Amino acid sequence: MRYYKKKEEIAKRKADTQPIGDSIKALLQAYRLEGKLNEVNLIQRWEEFMGKPIALKTKELFFRDGKLFVRLTSAPLKHELNMSKSKVVELLNRAAGHEVVKDVVFL
Repeated sequence: MRYYKKKEEIAKRKADTQPIGDSIKALLQAYRLEGKLNEVNLIQRWEEFMGKPIALKTKELFFRDGKLFVRLTSAPLKHELNMSKSKVVELLNRAAGHEVVKDVVFL
């Protein structure tokens, strides 16, 4: 059995025009994709934020529940970054413009 929306329930087009950027931002907010987009952006720009030496030793990056998991190939680097974990979180959030990373776990 199909249910169809009544004419009153169908969203009407707005008569005024708006910039495409505003439309995309509204779409991301409507579908609650802003957070995921920020996470993907941060992962893609990892080398820019942390520098090439750390990026070369990074094997894998992924987010889970606001935590950034970083798999490294160097145990000394992992220890060093664990010691300055709060600075890394602050650096990434400042670079993103708002809180994207709640915590960082170095694996």
